[in-house]
Amino acid sequence: MRTSADQIAHLAAVVIIFTLALVAGERLFASEPVRVNERMQNLISEIERDTRETRPYTGRSRLQASVLKAMRDVDRSRFVPEDSVLYAWENRPLGIGYGQTISQPFIVALMTDLLDLEPQFRVLEIGTGSGYQAAVLATLAKDVRTIEIVPELAASAAERLAELGFANVEVRAGDGWHGWPEAAPFDAIIVTAVSETIPPKLLEQLAIGGRMVIPIGPEHGSQNLTVVEKTTDGIKQREVLPVQFVPFTRSDTRPEQ
Repeated sequence: MRTSADQIAHLAAVVIIFTLALVAGERLFASEPVRVNERMQNLISEIERDTRETRPYTGRSRLQASVLKAMRDVDRSRFVPEDSVLYAWENRPLGIGYGQTISQPFIVALMTDLLDLEPQFRVLEIGTGSGYQAAVLATLAKDVRTIEIVPELAASAAERLAELGFANVEVRAGDGWHGWPEAAPFDAIIVTAVSETIPPKLLEQLAIGGRMVIPIGPEHGSQNLTVVEKTTDGIKQREVLPVQFVPFTRSDTRPEQ
């Protein structure tokens, strides 16, 4: 069958349009890392701004360079639900299901900074959630144990952390009130849910010279991010910053989806 000049011209136009679409797609794909880097840098700038603005409470005008690097290195978009990926680089908490949230990046950075981590430290986290805070801790410490009361979240976080190569994190499903006694003592403990009191078992499992960072207060009342230090002379405790966290869930109060 012969092809008319009009048909040839039409085919040529289709080829050109298809080629242009491919080129545009390649440029869009190539530019995506740039946009992600810009969003990440904007987020880091917001964290640094919040740090300066909260100095009257925290006494810190800047965070450790190692903490900011960890915040850059851990891709928050890998720890949020698919429908929240567009908001992953915003400095705010996001829901992850089961009545739980992934914390505001500034709070993640501040709590990490307050632990004063060293590379050889062993850390216990209560409240794994999606695994984001554990991933940040894992870039700074030797060993991270993390406990999540919601089995479904614990399972998905463990799978996610393994896929992303965080081999120094171990996730356990259970009631974090009791801690992880067989792995104690811990150089640092972080609690990502509010409790009216410091869980006594966690205090027992904190090493001498260690620090715990935990929000203290009622679920619907005034809460304060608190630093607890365990010394040879006893326990030192100081309030750092007014905050609002989801409640410390016990095994008899686990929320349903």
